[in-house]
Amino acid sequence: MQTKAEMVVDVPALKKQMKKTKNKSEFQRLQCLLLRVTDPEMTAAQIGTAVGLCTSSVWHIHSQYLHNHDIERFRETRGGRHRANMSIEEEEELLKPFLQEASKSQMVVVTPIKSAYEKKVGHEVAKSTIYRMLKRHGWRKIVPYKRHPKANKEEQEAFKKTSQLTLKKRLKD
Repeated sequence: MQTKAEMVVDVPALKKQMKKTKNKSEFQRLQCLLLRVTDPEMTAAQIGTAVGLCTSSVWHIHSQYLHNHDIERFRETRGGRHRANMSIEEEEELLKPFLQEASKSQMVVVTPIKSAYEKKVGHEVAKSTIYRMLKRHGWRKIVPYKRHPKANKEEQEAFKKTSQLTLKKRLKD
């Protein structure tokens, strides 16, 4: 059986950091460190049960601290778009020429936006990436109606009847 590596943690600094936390997951990670230091007899499974994490998460947290010795790494600073190819400002810059086209009441097609995006990023992306970017910047997809708003159903039916008769007459002649 392996022995636990000795973990040196500044307990007062750790407790101070725990008081500053604003979310549950950060607090749980810091709690894992505190329990390991204050009660070395506890196993990872027991710490996980006490804190509300699985055993493998507790092992990962302890290992992460043993390699870095930095409490600040356990603070959650990440937010939102973890796999973003561009910042919001870069996206706005990319969309500017297309916005000028749209302001002239011209139809904007996604394909040229997609190719400009791929050129800037340097690799291919799915069309859904472009649609999400457009939504993020307040653009909306305007799709034509399935029928014209001024369409008259009776006139269409009458036209179908007359046009079929006309067609039959022409075929006979």
